[in-house]
Formats: sequence, structure tokens, C-alpha cells
Amino acid sequence: ASDVYKRQINDLFDYLPLAAVIEDKILCLHGGIGSTLDQVARIETLKRPLEVVHDVQTEQQQLVVDILWSDPTDTDQDLGIRANYIRDPNSTGNIVKYGPDKVYEFLARNNLSMILRAHECVMDGFERFAGGTLITVFSATDYCGRHKNAGAVLFITRKFEIIPKLIYPIDNGDGNWMMEGEVGKEKRPPTPPRWVPPQFSRVDSFN
Repeated sequence: ASDVYKRQINDLFDYLPLAAVIEDKILCLHGGIGSTLDQVARIETLKRPLEVVHDVQTEQQQLVVDILWSDPTDTDQDLGIRANYIRDPNSTGNIVKYGPDKVYEFLARNNLSMILRAHECVMDGFERFAGGTLITVFSATDYCGRHKNAGAVLFITRKFEIIPKLIYPIDNGDGNWMMEGEVGKEKRPPTPPRWVPPQFSRVDSFN
């Protein structure tokens, strides 16, 4: 019976919205714009139920992967579309990082002012990118019981000012289910902290 419920919950996720736009100004999504999302209207064209696969074969599959799993580049100085070695260790090119220039282009093209996204554990609970026009927010404190990161919630004022409220971790003496032996390691979700340095020295560009 439990397997049936799991399948039903997963089926439900295939129909949930991938993004939201606040007052025609702020785009909210999980990962980002990747290499293929150029118009917000393209999100509405995605057929349901969604097909979320890592072995991308179609433009629609790539668009879904970009929205869900792409990340900003490491700094505002890293431009263009770049390889994402942490999430794409086999270098398929399906999961990428997008630079601040891509953020500026997207916002201008869609008449938006900001992107709010998640998907990466950031030490202070939130982190600004692209001159503050993109913010990563992560609400899980002390992620996986090992990172000691703060969490954050973002409040948006009527003037569209972003006010972060930080949530600090508490000492969990009982441990964390994700840390309990090999089984815990297998269950640990694949969300690497954003401040982990790249494990590869070369930099590839997909411009």
C-alpha cells in the first residue's frame, strides 16, 4: 500500500506548477533558466504530466531539466553557459550553470525585475547573484546535519523590496536520519552546498 501512495504522490508532482510570477515582476522557480528558458511563456507550453529525465532526448525534456536543476555560475564574473560538473559529472551538457549576463538578458526580454530560486544550500540561507537580480533562498537549516548553514525566508514588501529573515540551526543531539550509516547516505538528496569549490580545474563554455 505504501508503494501505491508513493506513486500517487509522485504522479501529483508531475502536474504541479513549475514556476510562479509575482505581480508581473518576480519569477520564482526551483533551479533557474539554464540554457533553454528564454521566455516565461514557454513554461506554460509544457505538456502534462511532466517527463523529468536526466537522459535528455527532446527540447521539452531539456527545458524541464533547466528549470529544475540548473544553477547560477560560481561568481558574477563567470559569464555565459558553463558546465555543471557537480550535478553533471558525466559531462552530458544537460545540466548547466548560467552566468549573470544570461540573467540580465532574460529579465530584460521578459520585462521582469528579479528571479527567486532555490536548489542550492547557501551558508547564510540566502545569496544574491547577478548584481542582486537573482536570489537563491534555502530554508533547511544545518542541511543533512553537517553543513551548519542558516535557513532563510524572504519577505517581499509592497515596493518589491526583499527582506530576508534568517533561521539559525539548533544543535540536534539526536543525529540526523540522513547520517545513519550507509542507508542514510543512500537516501541523502543530491543538493550540494553552493560554497563547495569545483572539483575540476577546467572551465567549459557552451556559448
